[in-house]
Amino acid sequence: MKKISIVTGTFNEEGNIGEYYSRVTKVLSDFPGYDYEIVVADNCSTDGTRAILRRLADSDQRLKVLFNSKNFGPICSGYNAFLLATGDAVVLMASDLQDPPEMIGEMIRKWEEGFKVVTAVKATSRENPLMFLTRKLYYAMLDFLSDDRIIGNFTGFGLYDRAFMDALKKYRDPVPYLRGFVSEIGFRRAEIPFEQPARVHGVSKHSFLSLYDVAMSGMINHSKLPLRLATFLGFLLAGASLLVALAYLVYKLLNWNNFTAGLAPLIIGVFFFSAVQLIFIGVIGEYVGAILTQVKNRPLAIIEETLNCPNPDA
Repeated sequence: MKKISIVTGTFNEEGNIGEYYSRVTKVLSDFPGYDYEIVVADNCSTDGTRAILRRLADSDQRLKVLFNSKNFGPICSGYNAFLLATGDAVVLMASDLQDPPEMIGEMIRKWEEGFKVVTAVKATSRENPLMFLTRKLYYAMLDFLSDDRIIGNFTGFGLYDRAFMDALKKYRDPVPYLRGFVSEIGFRRAEIPFEQPARVHGVSKHSFLSLYDVAMSGMINHSKLPLRLATFLGFLLAGASLLVALAYLVYKLLNWNNFTAGLAPLIIGVFFFSAVQLIFIGVIGEYVGAILTQVKNRPLAIIEETLNCPNPDA
């Protein structure tokens, strides 16, 4: 009997985790031909989430809970649990119910048709319209910059065959960007559009800095174009500066007694070139920081306790 793994992460989701578990198990009950496990990685919640997970795990041995020793962030914690899943197909999703559990059934059916990867793409969303537009523009920019096609409005919510999981484990990336790996690894893929519902309970745990960190990870992990753009722009600005200097020289020679350049163009030019330099020093810094993280080779997360996991390292 093949196994389906459902993987999610939690951090202070006491208002959602009970309903999440009920809706997921209800969907899986429609597929009696499969065994299943539900893997939940808790990122050191400070509310009642852990107590609810303990109670649910006591009544269901197929619910496997990983309690992290601290908050390692939603990306690393979820990815760590994702790699530990043992199913023939693994579904990665959020526990805040903005990834509708009812879509799992459609994903399994697509998987049965032979697709190795089934991705859920946000066609529309009930989140803040400005945030949805910002995300859409980011994906479009990342797709333009990346060497591989990046799926727009795809957050990682999807089903992944064991063949994909085995390939993914060869990428020992301490700053994983799963959305990029889906395009980079390949395999036959199906895309399912859906409308993302609004969050009902709790608030998003992502801050501006965490979203920025994810965005930059996607960019530097899957494109060298920002570095090359610095070189191209440097040559372009140097050429433009030379032309402006020649134009000023010619104009001064023709109007020696009447033309004075003044300080304004000089000040504007200094500030402009300084700003460009700072921007690209920052870009280079992001790449250097990514290299430093790779060299350190730290674990994605440290698990201090498990429930219903006799061998969590298997």
